[in-house]
Amino acid sequence: MVRRTSPPGSQSSLREANRARLVESLKRHGRLTQVELAGSTGLSPATVSNIVKELTAAGLLHTSFTSRSGRRATLVSLARQLGLVAGVHYTSRQLHIAIADVTRTVVSQTSLPLPLDHRHDAQLDRLAILLSELMESLGSTVGDLLAVGLALPASIDPRTGMVSTPGLLRGWEGVDVAASLMERIGRPVYVDSEANLGGLAEAREGSGRAASSSVFIRVGHTISAGLIVNGDLFRGVNGKAGQIGHVTIDENGPICRCSNRGCLETYAGGPALLSLFPPSAGMQRISDLLQAAEDGDGSSRRVIADAGRHIGIAAASLCNLFDPELIVVGGELAQAGEILMAPMRHSLERTALASADGLPEIVGASFGEWAETRGAIAIALDHVTVDAEVIPVSA
Repeated sequence: MVRRTSPPGSQSSLREANRARLVESLKRHGRLTQVELAGSTGLSPATVSNIVKELTAAGLLHTSFTSRSGRRATLVSLARQLGLVAGVHYTSRQLHIAIADVTRTVVSQTSLPLPLDHRHDAQLDRLAILLSELMESLGSTVGDLLAVGLALPASIDPRTGMVSTPGLLRGWEGVDVAASLMERIGRPVYVDSEANLGGLAEAREGSGRAASSSVFIRVGHTISAGLIVNGDLFRGVNGKAGQIGHVTIDENGPICRCSNRGCLETYAGGPALLSLFPPSAGMQRISDLLQAAEDGDGSSRRVIADAGRHIGIAAASLCNLFDPELIVVGGELAQAGEILMAPMRHSLERTALASADGLPEIVGASFGEWAETRGAIAIALDHVTVDAEVIPVSA
């Protein structure tokens, strides 16, 4: 097998471009039928069929059979043997790591608790060790990883790779996180905010897959949002787009960690909710609050409902500005389900501008606490190069 460079405008050049378009669609969407591939790439069904046969023979694609609408269909994916990627998600209190193949099938994963105000140096050292251990358990090494995607609980400036707003993630500021981890593991690393990557996962393969534009609101220890337009992230100039947690609810309210007053986080973020309970209540983590609400504790349910009402007001402003088709709610507090989302809908109905089509639907995230990690896997795959120009020597 060799790679040939075809002159621009030639039939061979067009075929190479079509191959690359098909591979990029599979990287973006995972598994697709040949009919779906034709729709996503704009290529004719016959062209798709021919390319799939060529690249399957070359070992780049894998095909299997499935049923869609009662009819047999050919399901196409990248070949698993092309390699592995890692998705990593640092929350304020937890670390999630997943190893996946190029079909996005997770082959190993783990979660660990984190101390508050964790620092980048100690945590990246720890991550390098954990990635090595996970890969060794799979009979591989870190050097076999194609790429690593990493989600952080703060907005990231796409131009510098650093946390874009001082004060929002102490211990990680002023550091090119991707470069720092690359020094430790010797593999390509790509970093973005947890809200952006959670939104990317839900838009690519979850609750927002059918929506042309969507908002992923992540509610937990912190509050933030990822904005999706036509399946792609809108980050803004400095990566700060979607910082809904720092929308001012009351300009005379409590001081926020961002140094402003009355931000949404000071009313609906995890620490604010837990601070409403006396020490004797044992509310140390959001999981404690969720468990109490599930057990029927009225105070806990009221606190979550009030948080939903505040988040809904901020979401209404976001809807008036961004006009999304769908709102997906994720993060730890989203596990409260309708206790949280019903008041959100009520606030949205009262304060957002309605259109002839009504207001955006509010739904829960498909992947729960792993949405951001799956988004990290997706961004890693986006940067993996699959050589779709490999052709037989006899061609």
